[in-house]
Amino acid sequence: MQSIQKFIKETDLYMLALCVIASVAGVIAVFSATRFNLEEGASISRDAIVMIAAVVLGLIICMVISAIDYEIIIKLWPVVAGVSVALMLSLFIWGTGPSERSDVITWLPFKLGGFSIYFQPSELLKIAFIITFAVHIELASDRLDKILNILLLCAHGAVPTLLVVITGDMGSALVFLMIFAIMMFMAGIKLRYFAVALLTVVAAFPIVWVKVFNNIQRDRFLALIYPESYSDIIYQQLQGKNAIGSGGLTGQGLFKGAYTQNGVVPEAENDMILSVFGEELGFLGCLAVIVLFLLIVFRTIKVAQMANDNPGKMMCIGVAAMIASQVIVNVGMCLMLLPCIGITLPFMSAGGSSNLCIYIAMGVVFSVYRVNCDTTPVDFRMVSVRTPYR
Repeated sequence: MQSIQKFIKETDLYMLALCVIASVAGVIAVFSATRFNLEEGASISRDAIVMIAAVVLGLIICMVISAIDYEIIIKLWPVVAGVSVALMLSLFIWGTGPSERSDVITWLPFKLGGFSIYFQPSELLKIAFIITFAVHIELASDRLDKILNILLLCAHGAVPTLLVVITGDMGSALVFLMIFAIMMFMAGIKLRYFAVALLTVVAAFPIVWVKVFNNIQRDRFLALIYPESYSDIIYQQLQGKNAIGSGGLTGQGLFKGAYTQNGVVPEAENDMILSVFGEELGFLGCLAVIVLFLLIVFRTIKVAQMANDNPGKMMCIGVAAMIASQVIVNVGMCLMLLPCIGITLPFMSAGGSSNLCIYIAMGVVFSVYRVNCDTTPVDFRMVSVRTPYR
């Protein structure tokens, strides 16, 4: 009983409550977005069932990971990296993607009983990258200003980014780049290196546009500028934006949104989940979602500040960067400020992989908190010991 009480006391209950609230809100929104397409006799969609199962399993794994000293996780970085990269490479053998995107191989299909399950290895690769990159930064911490170390860190960041680019997942590639940039900045890399990197990106963009982006990816950028010329490409984002706007200040009411309940917004339960909040709960609902994510990110940064060592701090910074970057990109997509590149809203979009892996990442944060949280000192006495301190 004392062990259970100690475990609860050393758990970041505030963070746990925020994560659970976000997941519950996500499940409700996914349930609402999929009600129009329920199978005969079903009261809840498969997407909602998978999400609930992933959240429950994720919470269990999160608590297990939190009970492990994160120094052990750091020492296991070769295993973490090896498994995640192996899963990514397996996509080139068994990988599949959406039926409408023959150029994408992002999912590993599995059979579990009568269910077909699809796992997205890039979600796990994000966590592996955060852990290994935190270790790399620590190893190079004494000479971070050396060009060689900067280049090696850049090579480290390029490996997972290129892997997901090859599989066609440009959205995840953008998230990796944002995590990389934020962790580098927080590690203390001088601003002049960022200036050089920015100029390099600007100079290389025409080459990337022609040689790296395919026609679909280019069209998604152009659709934001010329929506009338790319009506089929921009349709999803346009309907999502219209749904958000139709909610007004307080929304049309839960399960009462015309766009949501009639399936007008494609993939409303996934990339466009914010449209469900906007239409049915209004501007105030969207604002509550943004505030919730801000609280989670700021709390993760607070845990990073608690860490007594650099790897623990950098891992928390990486997780905060991952959540923040996905929220920024997803919200930008829903508001037609950014092209639609298939980034889910953490904790809230449907999908087993994303919901499971976000809790694995949070398990690392909980571990850092547990190791570094204040504990009650043990009551003991030492007899016949003299010290110069009072």
